[in-house]
Amino acid sequence: MLVLRDLHKRFGDVVALDGCSLSVEKGDMLGFLGPNGAGKTTAMRSIFGLMRPDSGDVTWEGQKITPEDRRRFGYMPEERGLYPRMKAFDQLKYFGRLRGLGKTEAASAADNWLGRLGLAERHDTAIDALSHGNQQRVQLAAALIHDPDLMVLDEPFAGLDPIAAETMADILRERADSGKAVVFSSHQLDLVEDICEEVAIINAGTVVVEGNVRQLKDAAPLRHLELEVDGEADALLSTLQGIHHQEFDGIRHTVIVDADTDMRGFLARAQDLGPVRHFNYTTPALSDLFREAVR
Repeated sequence: MLVLRDLHKRFGDVVALDGCSLSVEKGDMLGFLGPNGAGKTTAMRSIFGLMRPDSGDVTWEGQKITPEDRRRFGYMPEERGLYPRMKAFDQLKYFGRLRGLGKTEAASAADNWLGRLGLAERHDTAIDALSHGNQQRVQLAAALIHDPDLMVLDEPFAGLDPIAAETMADILRERADSGKAVVFSSHQLDLVEDICEEVAIINAGTVVVEGNVRQLKDAAPLRHLELEVDGEADALLSTLQGIHHQEFDGIRHTVIVDADTDMRGFLARAQDLGPVRHFNYTTPALSDLFREAVR
């Protein structure tokens, strides 16, 4: 298990971490969420000793993390961490050797991941000749090359097309299913909700929400309402109590309301207005929980 416990970090007058705590078990995939500047990258860097917290500690399997432990971790930074003029295969083989793989083993692993990530034809292509999305795939392969026990990925889906994002999501699921621990940050909340069972939301350096996605949604004091009716619905919606957020795309109204709002009475009033073309009342989406947590 990876545990970050009560981390504090200041950079001059800027408070980057303010009691940040979270944990992830082996076999779990944790979506680490937060607005820009909330402390996600600082927290991730603390796992690798790239940033030393002013106080608090980071442990793996109940012990302080050692250099040998870190050799069994995989890290994918948000900033590009590749040699731009080096060929994709040579790059991955080199990183594999740095992680302790033998020459033959590193070459085999490099070929394997280039194939898995759809880059077999880019074997001898220099990194700076690859598209942004393909560079992102090589960077993921570099984090995977040594079969790490823990993967920490900072915005791994940034810049990927839907097919590449699906491939990456499948690989992360496989890693977790094989008993590895996976932590990744992302602003793509729909994707996080789709592939993660666990999430942690950080705001202003503090984790304000952490837990199982389904349980968090079920326990939330909010509900998600979608409504599409013939005629003007503004007057109808004004009768709703406990509105937290409201949007209209020109066709459908989306409203976040208190969980104890009287929906039966509201639906009856909507039907009196005219045909109800769409009515959906569910637990909130992860994006709704995020919005409330960081507001």
